[in-house]
Amino acid sequence: MILYHGSNMVIDTPDLSKSKPYKDFGQGFYLSADRFQAQRMGEQRTLIEQEGEPTVTRFMFDERLLHSGEMKTKVWTDYCEDWAQFIVKNRDMRVPQPCHDYDIVYGPIADDGVTYLLRRYKAGTISFKELLQELRYPRGITFQYYFGTQRALSTLKRL
Repeated sequence: MILYHGSNMVIDTPDLSKSKPYKDFGQGFYLSADRFQAQRMGEQRTLIEQEGEPTVTRFMFDERLLHSGEMKTKVWTDYCEDWAQFIVKNRDMRVPQPCHDYDIVYGPIADDGVTYLLRRYKAGTISFKELLQELRYPRGITFQYYFGTQRALSTLKRL
């Protein structure tokens, strides 16, 4: 299958050291099967960095690896408590990172306001149940692929 990565530049070779920590599934390389989602991420990255231009880089990935047992993977096909707890843990700056050892994680993208929502949850102004509901992406469920190890990255072939 073809996966897309949005950035402010072409990504020839993914480099985990350039990935930011404390993201939904941890410090890693993120892709989407939705080209438009990747385009939006490229636009967002360009605005943040104030350089380059929105760019989508394509990669080939054998999705059978998600279930083959060759890689350590975690898969969520819908929003659930376990998914939300995983995001809370990965985004908690008090938790030593990395806080898991998955090669590849596949699951829903959380709402853009994750940082604000987590702040409210930690302050006790919303319950975990409310957090789970608010983390749902308002444009409908969209999925992301996280590649968190060199072993995982080696399965991607740039197109």
